[in-house]
Amino acid sequence: MSDVMQEVLDLLDLETIEKGIFRGPSRNFFGKNVFGGQVLGQALMAAGRTVEGRLPHSLHGYFLRAGDVKTPIVYQVETIRDGKSFCTRNVKGIQHGENIFLMSASFAVPEEGLDHQSTMPEVQGPDDLPSEHQLRALIAPMIPEKIRSVFERERPVEIRPIDPVNPFAPVKKEAVRRQWMKSQSRLPDDPLLHMCILAFASDFGLMSTAMLPHGVSVIQSNVHAASLDHAMWFHRDFRIDEWLLYDMDAPNASASRGMNFGRVFKQDGTLVATVAQEGLMRLHEVQEKY
Repeated sequence: MSDVMQEVLDLLDLETIEKGIFRGPSRNFFGKNVFGGQVLGQALMAAGRTVEGRLPHSLHGYFLRAGDVKTPIVYQVETIRDGKSFCTRNVKGIQHGENIFLMSASFAVPEEGLDHQSTMPEVQGPDDLPSEHQLRALIAPMIPEKIRSVFERERPVEIRPIDPVNPFAPVKKEAVRRQWMKSQSRLPDDPLLHMCILAFASDFGLMSTAMLPHGVSVIQSNVHAASLDHAMWFHRDFRIDEWLLYDMDAPNASASRGMNFGRVFKQDGTLVATVAQEGLMRLHEVQEKY
């Protein structure tokens, strides 16, 4: 198990405080604020700990406040309904006595039924593509010294972009982003764990898809960006320690918000999940950001 992968497993190994109340550590992935994917994965794990014999099929979350990377997050899970087919849970993520995240998640029993899916786009496979970590090393001299160590840090989920963009020299292009991804290490055979880590990974690169047509980047000092909400639907079985294609597009940007969608496919073309996220993207006068 790689060290960075073990860190994510430790994040998801929530401490049980009492029935329906859990606590998870925080980690600095990108800066002073908690990475949204961390909160998504932990909240889904907290909800899953209160359900037996069912796996999540959907989640809808709202990011309310920036999280403090120096403070653990307490997750309060409320049982809304336990039905024969579906269970519903509400989750609050709390820091310093305030809600920083709200999520509703639904869990379902396995069923057979009508079946169809979208076709996976024809793209280059992951084997011959450089990783995002390797690409970041190539532009290291362009990275401000204050954030260089964070920017160069290896991620627990390996990402191999199909059409990479230099965040320090963005150009206008179609609002489409595609990347292969998988965990750095082989993981236990726990479907809920794989779903939580996919929720974690689904926040990598999604919000910035809506910035592509405008030639701007979250790295730029005049850009203020933040995830506002995040929704996921799980369709079919998968493993996050095997290559998955994350196919993202952004059909709209308006009112300082960008709308982003993502579809997750296995290498054989099976559609396993769909993602939606709206992100804040405000432009300001150029200022010192770091």
